[in-house]
Amino acid sequence: MAAHLVRRCCRRLLLLPGPPGPPPGPALRTGPPRWAEGPQARPREEGAEQQLRELIQGASNPQELLQVSRGPALSSNLAALAIARLARLTSEQRLDPESIRGDPRFQQLLDTVDAQISQVWHTPLLQLLRSLPALGLERSGRQVRSVEQEVLWRLRRLPLRQLAQLAEHLAGQGHDGVLRKLELRWTELDGTRTVVTLMAKVGHLSPALMERLEDKALELAEHFDPEEMRRVVLALALQQRRSVPLLRALSYHLLQRPAELPLPVLTDLLFAYSKLSFQQPQVLHRLALELQPHLGTLSPAQVSRCARSFASLRWLSRPLAEAIAQYSLDNTQNLSLPHLCGILVSFAHLNFQPSSSEEFFSMIHEQLQGQEQQLDVHVLTDVVWSLCVLQQARAPHLRQVLSPDFHTRLRGDSSPRVQSSWLKLLHINATARLEAPGYQGPFLPPEALEGHRDKDKAKDKASPLQRGLREALPGALGGHDLARYDVSTVYGWDI
Repeated sequence: MAAHLVRRCCRRLLLLPGPPGPPPGPALRTGPPRWAEGPQARPREEGAEQQLRELIQGASNPQELLQVSRGPALSSNLAALAIARLARLTSEQRLDPESIRGDPRFQQLLDTVDAQISQVWHTPLLQLLRSLPALGLERSGRQVRSVEQEVLWRLRRLPLRQLAQLAEHLAGQGHDGVLRKLELRWTELDGTRTVVTLMAKVGHLSPALMERLEDKALELAEHFDPEEMRRVVLALALQQRRSVPLLRALSYHLLQRPAELPLPVLTDLLFAYSKLSFQQPQVLHRLALELQPHLGTLSPAQVSRCARSFASLRWLSRPLAEAIAQYSLDNTQNLSLPHLCGILVSFAHLNFQPSSSEEFFSMIHEQLQGQEQQLDVHVLTDVVWSLCVLQQARAPHLRQVLSPDFHTRLRGDSSPRVQSSWLKLLHINATARLEAPGYQGPFLPPEALEGHRDKDKAKDKASPLQRGLREALPGALGGHDLARYDVSTVYGWDI
C-alpha cells in the first residue's frame, strides 16, 4: 500500500510543469506569440483524441484495436477503452485470447495504462478490471493487481451504481471493503434494478447488507416489474430468508398487475414460495390458473417440480392436478421414473385421486414393475407410502419395504431423513395389517413398533395438561391399575 502511494505521488510530481526559465530574447522568437499558440494546438490535440476514440468504438476486429497503440494521441484512458473493447470482441467472435496477449502492441496498451493509471476515468477503469481476466491475465498478475488497487483507492469517489457493479464483479473474491461501503451507502439506492442485482449477486455475502436491501426492496416493491419480483423472491429463497413483510408486499403488488405472467415467472415464483413455506392463497390460485394452459410446453422435470411445490405448500388446485395426471398419461415414454415418482408422492401429500384413477395407477404400476431396485431406499419408501395413502398399494410393494433386508438399513440412524422414512414404514406396516386382507407378511418386528424414547423421560417432559390428566384418570376410573399411558400402536404413534 505504501509503495503504491509513493508511486502515485512520484507520477503526479512528474506531471507537474517545471519552473519557468528565462524569457527568450526577441530575436529568438520567429513564430506566433505563446498566448496565440495554445488555443490553436489544443483543438488539434482534442480532435486527434476524438478521432482515436471513434476508431476504438467502431473497431470490428482486434487488429484495428491493436493498431491504436501506435497512435500519437493515445492516453491511458483511451488505452483502457481499447483493452475493454478487445475483451468484448474476443468474447463475441470466440477468438483465442493467447494470440492477443502475445502481441507486442497489446503489451504497449498495458504499459500505457499502467504508466498513468490514476488518469483513467471511473467507467473505463471498471471495464478494465473485468476485461483483463477475460483476456486470460492472471488475477495475481501485476497488471490486474495494479488495476484492483487503483479501484480500491477510489471507493469513496465511485458513484453508487458503479460501486454496485464493482461488488457484483468482485463477489466472493474477499474484497470486504466494497461490501462495507455498500452497507454504509445503502440509503443512496434509488433504482429497482440495482437493488435486485445486489440482492441476487452479493446479498449472500453480507447479512447486514441483505437486511438493508430487504428494507429498500420493501420501499420500492410497487415499482418492481414481474421479472424483478421473480429475481427478488428467488434471492430470498436461495438464501433461506423468509422476510414475511417483503413477501406480503410483493404478493400484493403482483396481484395488482392484470397482465398474464410469463412462464419463467410462474414456475420460479412457485418454487420460491414453496422453498420459503409461504402460502398466499390468492397468489397460489393465480399461479395455478395461469400455469395450466402452459403445462403441455413444460418438460417432465418442470412438471414434477411444480407438482412437488404445490404439495409442499399443501395447496390443491383440482383442475391443475387433473392436467398433471393427464400430462403423465400422455407423456409416459418421456417421463423418467424419478419424475413419475415425484408426481405420485405429490398427489399423496395432497390426497388427490385423479378422475382417470384406474388408468393413471395402472400406468404407475406398469412403470414401477421390476424397476424398484433403481430407486433410493428413501424414494422407494415414499412411493409405497404414497400408494398406501391413495389406497393403491399391492402386496409385492408391501413385501419389498417390510422385508428385514430393507428396513434394517434404516435402523440406528437418527438423521431427520431416516426418521421420516421410518415413520412412513410404520404407516405402511399398519396398512399391511389393517387394509390389505390378502397380505400374509412380512411385517415389522414388534420391537420395531415400540417407541424409541424413555418412558420416564417422556413423563418428565409431559405438559401440565398431560400431568393433570394422568392424575385425574385413576380417580375417575377407580384405581391406578385401570389407567395405561404411552401405549405403542401399530400405527406408529403412542397413545
